[in-house]
Amino acid sequence: MGKPEPLLKVRNLKMHFPVYRGVFVRREVERVRAVDGLDFDIYPGETLGLVGESGCGKSTTGRALIQLYRPTDGEVVFDGQNLCELEENQLHPLRRDLQMIFQDPYASLNPRMTVGDIIGEPLRVHRLAKGQKLRRRVQELMDTVGLDPRYIRRYPHEFSGGQRQRIGIARALACEPRFIVCDEPVSALDVSIQAQIMNLMEDLQEEFDLTFLFIAHDLAVVRHISDRIAVMYLGNLAEVADGDEIYVNPLHPYTEALLSAVPIPDPEIEKERTQIVLEGDVPSPLDPPSGCVFHTRCPYAWERCAKEKPQFKEAQPGHQVACHLVDEPDRRERIRSEMATDSANGALEASSEEVSAQSADGEDDSNEGASEVATVAGGAEEKT
Repeated sequence: MGKPEPLLKVRNLKMHFPVYRGVFVRREVERVRAVDGLDFDIYPGETLGLVGESGCGKSTTGRALIQLYRPTDGEVVFDGQNLCELEENQLHPLRRDLQMIFQDPYASLNPRMTVGDIIGEPLRVHRLAKGQKLRRRVQELMDTVGLDPRYIRRYPHEFSGGQRQRIGIARALACEPRFIVCDEPVSALDVSIQAQIMNLMEDLQEEFDLTFLFIAHDLAVVRHISDRIAVMYLGNLAEVADGDEIYVNPLHPYTEALLSAVPIPDPEIEKERTQIVLEGDVPSPLDPPSGCVFHTRCPYAWERCAKEKPQFKEAQPGHQVACHLVDEPDRRERIRSEMATDSANGALEASSEEVSAQSADGEDDSNEGASEVATVAGGAEEKT
């Protein structure tokens, strides 16, 4: 049986924000390239995890997919329709199928509205229910996400952080959507609450046949919940692969660096690992580097990386990457062996310096002890 058709196709997606200057005459002087040409697919019923450091464009991508931001360029094809070409009145009926769970459970809920009004608002906007039918539907949704339906008249400030996030999830489920963008839905919660929310989302996905784009920083969380993982850097996709594959066989240097920063609870394994420390700062999206945007921090970079932008292509079945090392795998192995040798030499030098320092300290202590003995002996002679 072949692969199903993607529910969402993204082609050359760009989201640029203009920067203006001037008081009386405002003119555009430059652009922030928050998202700069993404290509990926999301299949029905799957969870695609999107990871990357702060400022790389993850949240902007999620908002652009469901047209909260209208993209600068590119295509977002949902169930055969290019959302970027639709006017707002044409887009309105499709918003029932496209929902979002926001990152901050405190700021995403209106403090002046009761829980019943917050969850029921999408039903009123799309004219799906009213009166007693609306109230029953809201109570059903509250029960589905693990909230007591008796709290329907309470306000957001009367709930904990985890409960508020459940309210946000109930609101996203109200119109029975098919695709939900989860923008770091557990990052503001305690670890124990994170596990509850993730388990709830997995149960809801199975029950309602949902498709998720799951945005997060925590690689452990992404690995737990995602079928495939996409790694993003400075508005570009670096790598996309199955969840287990990308952890076992990362092909992009940025993915390697991210994974090397994840601690392992076993001290013996952790001691043997080589941690990749990226040098320099993340470039500004106002003026991204030429060629590969990662080449200014990449330990494997060479002249080609600064001149030529790598194509985002399939390096292995189901494993896409944008890196010139795919064409020259020997270079990666050679530089890795050199880095391992340098690391071993550095550790040996540090060990030798430590031994020398300990020896010097021992000699100082011996000399100090000898001088003390001589002083005592001299005092005894004077008394005699």
